[in-house]
Amino acid sequence: MTLRTGAGEMAEQPRVPLSRRRVLRGAVALADRDGLGSLTMRRLAQEVGVEAMSLYHHVANKEAVFDGIVEVLLDEISAAVESVEAPPPEQDWRAALRARILAARDVFLRHPWAPQVLESRTTTSPLVIAYYDHVVGVLRAGGFSYDLAHRALHVLGSRALGFTQELFTPDAPQPAGAEKADDGSAAMAEMADRFPNLAGMVAASGHDDPDGTLGFCDDQFEFEFALDLILEGLERRRAAAQ
Repeated sequence: MTLRTGAGEMAEQPRVPLSRRRVLRGAVALADRDGLGSLTMRRLAQEVGVEAMSLYHHVANKEAVFDGIVEVLLDEISAAVESVEAPPPEQDWRAALRARILAARDVFLRHPWAPQVLESRTTTSPLVIAYYDHVVGVLRAGGFSYDLAHRALHVLGSRALGFTQELFTPDAPQPAGAEKADDGSAAMAEMADRFPNLAGMVAASGHDDPDGTLGFCDDQFEFEFALDLILEGLERRRAAAQ
């Protein structure tokens, strides 16, 4: 790219060199704009303005891109958690942990495709392990034994990171050969006939906060309701063990 100088001369603008970080940031930007399904090596090369072969100097393949995306996400989460305003865990562990978890969730809301990437990894990133180590540190500072902190992690699960794993998705792909109604009415009718209790629950549980929703069973109200319920229960267990 060229820029015109004062004397009418054309000066070449320095090109930002390709790096692994630039590739990964480009992958995140592409997924944010066009969805995770758009993330191919060819599209990623177009995103960062290089030939596709140039990417392989920095990432081995598409799976390496996904592994790197996890690093970018956890860097954002760590920055968000470190900057959160909350009481020290020694004073109020519930408020401290709640604020940190909701700060992490804000990152996922900026990248609503991110839970899918984390759940697709076959190995756990050291950055994810470091995050959970910090959660245990908050619990320990709040008076938890290691045994109760261990159980707390099992109860919190992915909620500690800021998202809820889906139990099921009503609009999941239909089996091969099945007819699909444009408005989902046929699927809902069949569900109501076979599973009346679940159908009634689904019909009554609408989401009215699309900006706070990561999935069918993961909108902001439901996330905070479950999180608060868990934290309240853990506090009762912690207090009883004193």
